[in-house]
Amino acid sequence: MTRDWYAWHHHYEDPTSSLSRRLVEVRQRIGAALDEAPPGPLRAVSLCAGQGRDLIPVLASHRRGREVRARLVELDPRNVELARAAAREAGLSSVEVVLGDAARTDAYAGLVPADLVLACGIFGNISDAHVRDLVRHCASLCATGGTVLWTRHRKPPDLVPVICEWFAAEGFEPVAVSTPAEDIGVGEHRFLGPPRPLPAGATMFEFTMGRQDTQPG
Repeated sequence: MTRDWYAWHHHYEDPTSSLSRRLVEVRQRIGAALDEAPPGPLRAVSLCAGQGRDLIPVLASHRRGREVRARLVELDPRNVELARAAAREAGLSSVEVVLGDAARTDAYAGLVPADLVLACGIFGNISDAHVRDLVRHCASLCATGGTVLWTRHRKPPDLVPVICEWFAAEGFEPVAVSTPAEDIGVGEHRFLGPPRPLPAGATMFEFTMGRQDTQPG
């Protein structure tokens, strides 16, 4: 059964939900990444961006928000319209919201390697093998010194320690990873290696039919 990713966003309206608490953490880490980024224009890409609730409000309020050229890729047209409206209302003319398959590498052509890559709500909804593939592709999406923010539940089987090993193998260093006790599953890694070419026409992952992550997005 296909999940309604538009209706799913209603969980954000409950401030006590794990999803809302995780959103707060992701926004804080986006802001910190912008604080630490080198001076000058910045690039950001968001995979499976939903309604843009993580990135757009931060860019709207952060002192460097107008320096960021961003592309949000989302498949649900209802979410796309809401994200576009949010960007317009915030006056973020450099934020582009694309209706398309976020798993396809072509969606990011011309904007990678990026200084900030958001892969939130994905790792808990794809197979372990596809998680590994997406981590590998993050080394093509991310600029040297850039940040990848990702999410994954910490319930058994807890894949987060293995994900961190996969990031390390691709040239990333950990910045922060939430503990199982925090129950919100947010990770941040910085890319230390040289950017790799992003293959054209490739599929980086596929969503599974069964739901694994109770806190996607």
